[in-house]
Amino acid sequence: MQNSLSISFHGPHTLLLLLVLLPWVRGAVGQEGFCSVPPSAVAESSSKPLYWKVTNPTLSPANLQDLPGFTRSVYRWDHALITPESHVFSPLPDWVNTLGAYLITPAMGAHFSMYLAKMQENSRSGLPPKDVERFVFVVDGSVTFSNGSIIDYKLPVDSYAYLPPNVEHLLKCDTTATIIIFERRYISLENHCPEQIIGSTEKQPLLETPGEVFELRKLLPTSAPYDFNIHIMDFQPGEYLNVKEVHYNQHGLLLLEGQGIYRLGDSWYPVQAGDVIWMAPFVPQWYAALGKTRSRYLLYKDVNRNLL
Repeated sequence: MQNSLSISFHGPHTLLLLLVLLPWVRGAVGQEGFCSVPPSAVAESSSKPLYWKVTNPTLSPANLQDLPGFTRSVYRWDHALITPESHVFSPLPDWVNTLGAYLITPAMGAHFSMYLAKMQENSRSGLPPKDVERFVFVVDGSVTFSNGSIIDYKLPVDSYAYLPPNVEHLLKCDTTATIIIFERRYISLENHCPEQIIGSTEKQPLLETPGEVFELRKLLPTSAPYDFNIHIMDFQPGEYLNVKEVHYNQHGLLLLEGQGIYRLGDSWYPVQAGDVIWMAPFVPQWYAALGKTRSRYLLYKDVNRNLL
């Protein structure tokens, strides 16, 4: 049976409305049905590199891509959704051949910064300010990490490095790479000193999540020297957070894969790979994974410090 679509309009604005709807109708009506996903889209996503949607984002539906003034980004006093179409890149101070887009900063109420760094050919990193710690996660390409020792470390996609404050180090890239960086002013504890860490997501064990269904990995130690952690959380389609969280922690989130619905305060946001979220303390928060593929996000969380 062939698909058919019957639309009846009356009035002087009929032609204008048809012109607006025509691109959407063409994309919606296909061999698999009115609202089905084209098979080519599924095949394309399965053949791409890991986290490819972070550096090659799309708007949905497609007919909104060129709509003047359109953005899904939202800023509120207790949360923000920063989507790829609103990123603004500029040269990063003290870096060489690198463009950065600051996504979360203290200017919006956060106590940390989170930014994307696009390293070009023969690029080099700069150092964070004095007493500021740094966490680097590779989402595209690969970088070489050096701290002045004999051994240099190759960091491919899904690898990361944690640098305690005031530690000399260098990130180099001979081709191109995209990394996400978290920085914050370290809160020291007497007799506790964090150590440099090099790792990858796949080598971190799955942890128990009582009462929840998602898979959890923690990329940093949970011990007292570390005043924040980075979580990798995986949801299969249809899975969601059981707890509707309201807590003192701040979060910075990058959706690495998939799509879903995120509740922040009294608002409900459709989100997809490439989106960034800031969550202030005590904002109600909840996530449900949708679509046909896994959702994975990277989550910053402050820990191990007395709030007074």
